[in-house]
Amino acid sequence: MNDKYEIKKITLWGLALNILLSAIKFVIGFLGNSQAVVADAAHSLSDTSTDLIILFGVKYWTAPPDSEHPYGHQKIESFITIIIGLILLFAGIGIGYSAIITINEHSMGELKLFTIAGPIISIVLKELLFRKTYQVGIKTNSSSLKANAWHHRTDALSSIPVLIAVAASLINPKLIFLDQIGAIIVAVFILKLSLEVIFSNTKELIDTGLSDEEIQNIYKIIRNHGDVKGCHKIRTRKLGSSIYIDMHLEVDGNLTVSKGHMISEQVKNVLIRENSKIIDVMIHLEPEE
Repeated sequence: MNDKYEIKKITLWGLALNILLSAIKFVIGFLGNSQAVVADAAHSLSDTSTDLIILFGVKYWTAPPDSEHPYGHQKIESFITIIIGLILLFAGIGIGYSAIITINEHSMGELKLFTIAGPIISIVLKELLFRKTYQVGIKTNSSSLKANAWHHRTDALSSIPVLIAVAASLINPKLIFLDQIGAIIVAVFILKLSLEVIFSNTKELIDTGLSDEEIQNIYKIIRNHGDVKGCHKIRTRKLGSSIYIDMHLEVDGNLTVSKGHMISEQVKNVLIRENSKIIDVMIHLEPEE
């Protein structure tokens, strides 16, 4: 089973569940007079947008390199993930604005007891969906799928304050304002996640390299090879969830070209084996100074 198929399969399951959940929560929230549950339904509905984007985008970012794109198409995944972040951002702003301007209004009526079922169903199902989606995201090394998984978890976590707000309002009708507070907390969850997704993937689009700590780990791996005399000018860049490296490797100047090539291939293979995100290493051989 290839990565493309696995990504599509779990995303289709997520799409179906999100449509079902958003419909259930909207009906429960509307009939039960809960603005927080309706906001939670909107959050689940925004998940369907990200599912559709991934289903559309996976076809392109998994395409093999071609003459116009010799390094592949992985940056499309970063671009798709940023779109997911923007959808989250605008969803959070809309939910928060609606809750704030209605925080002193109580015209929706008294909350109904069955309203509490909405967030409970959401917490259970979205947490299960998060775990399965993130598991596939790790397996396929897909940043978009992992971002979408955290979108699912945010939906589950954001349902917790909704549950608390609805339960408190049912116990004491004077606490009805907590329903809007719950919606505002949902918005904060969404905004925080959206900004993290946008900023992290923007770094990938502008070829941000690995951290100093990660570079030092690469040095350590290379130094363990007995025939390597030195290493410098290590440069890294991210393409989607993948990493490219180029470096200058120093070896004994009396070695044959064949032996030097073998050493460079060994270094390349061990780096790829130690970090599954590394997909290519370009090595320039130099005689030891």
